[in-house]
Amino acid sequence: MNFEELRDFLNEKSDQYNNYDFIEDDPIQIPHRFSLKQDIEIAGFLAATISWGNRKSIIRSAEKMLDIMGNSPYDFVMNFSEKDLDSVRDKSIHRTFNGEDFTYFIQQFNKVYRENESLENLFLIKDSEFNFLHAIERFRTSFLETSKHRSHKHVSSPYKNSSSKRIIMFLRWMVRKDKRSVDFGIWENIDPKYLSIPLDVHTGNISRKLSLITRTQNDWKTVEELDQVIRQFDDKDPAKYDFALFGLGVSKEFL
Repeated sequence: MNFEELRDFLNEKSDQYNNYDFIEDDPIQIPHRFSLKQDIEIAGFLAATISWGNRKSIIRSAEKMLDIMGNSPYDFVMNFSEKDLDSVRDKSIHRTFNGEDFTYFIQQFNKVYRENESLENLFLIKDSEFNFLHAIERFRTSFLETSKHRSHKHVSSPYKNSSSKRIIMFLRWMVRKDKRSVDFGIWENIDPKYLSIPLDVHTGNISRKLSLITRTQNDWKTVEELDQVIRQFDDKDPAKYDFALFGLGVSKEFL
């Protein structure tokens, strides 16, 4: 396919997969259960954090966390007791993300929300930046304690060349504004043009089949390689193509 054919094909597939039916089988259904901004952020971040493996298993594990929080994430984060946390620490949550990690995240959310109305404040883009590379690192500095903790591994670092897929996916949920009922678009101070594609097995493989990227690793350098191509198709809303690439990969429509 030439440039125009590839752009038209990806636009068509983005439109096909970017619809409310997509929510039913995707972890984004978890934050969609809420209307309060902070509830959406907390539920979304937790669901994104455990988004590896089978999607049904991810959703079940996220529901387990919601149950622990009484299905009121923000209220729980701001008003938990030590007894509440002690009852969670030994629980199994999702694969390597365990009760100790969950309680650590709850405590860090509490610190963040005592100083900020929204998680958006921790991801703001600065002048001269063209993606979330540095913003993610600033978030990590604010959200994580300076002393090492086992939970740090669940918040990946693009400075260490991680694709940071789960954080990039969370950012897409919060930032994109297209009124298609999938992404929330509740963050008003970050332009969607800075978003990247959450790079995983599906999006990476399809991107290579379409010759969008040449690198074989799914790392941050590949995220930026894909950025350069995707933004030629739409420099105002590049992350919409996540729907096309992920949808094509999951559906095995394009092999």
